[in-house]
Amino acid sequence: MTSSPPVALTIAGSDCSAGAGLQADLKTFQHFGVFGLTAATCVVAETPKVVRSVHSVPPAILQDQLRVLLEAYPVAAIKTGMLFSKAHIVAVTEILQEYPGIPLVIDPVMIASTGDPLLEENAVAAYKERLFPLATVITPNLDEAEVLWGAAARDEATIERAARELSARHGCAVLLKGGHLGGPECADLLVDRDLPAWFRSPRIDTAASHGTGCTLSAAIAAHLARGKDLHEAVAAAKDYLNRTLVESLAWGDIAMLNQGTTLAR
Repeated sequence: MTSSPPVALTIAGSDCSAGAGLQADLKTFQHFGVFGLTAATCVVAETPKVVRSVHSVPPAILQDQLRVLLEAYPVAAIKTGMLFSKAHIVAVTEILQEYPGIPLVIDPVMIASTGDPLLEENAVAAYKERLFPLATVITPNLDEAEVLWGAAARDEATIERAARELSARHGCAVLLKGGHLGGPECADLLVDRDLPAWFRSPRIDTAASHGTGCTLSAAIAAHLARGKDLHEAVAAAKDYLNRTLVESLAWGDIAMLNQGTTLAR
């Protein structure tokens, strides 16, 4: 009899272009042999070039999705992506606080790669006060870290200070992504139990940046579900993201990531 794969749950928005959100997370989970479950927070009409509209799922329906899944499946890791509003963050927190033993990766999605807002302004405090204290790791990019920390982090010394302070403030590990710094490298900093570790990779010249944050956090969750420790999970996830960027796909003027698929290039 074949053994069952580990199970991971993503709580995020649905991206109809399948480059980010729930769809990207499922592709990533499948790549690593993890069975993926989804709880939808929003339905987003978008491509990598434009966000046309966002329709939020009622928070009560979001909670129903979470309850039925967590009661029925042996979930080994959870990640959150686009949560959209304070009400959705509160709804998620009310359920997840009942499952403190499950590793939780929080990607605090605030702005789309197109520049469109994906989080209501009053939701930031709910992240800080309610959800972050439950996290194993949070994975902000530089723009998100600026909102959460309250100041700009635009060089490696300031990134380390921001990551350390956010980690101490919220009682969780912080992976601060430095991709927006520019330069020949993409340098991300993990601060876990006040120990800093840099993960560096060559910058890849590609237009296929849509969904990179979703893919990275999903890959971390997949590796945690498979029993890796956080440092190992981040290293493996970053390596996977680099490979998806190298193998990116494009149709016309829309660049997409090849996130674990076997499509011909």
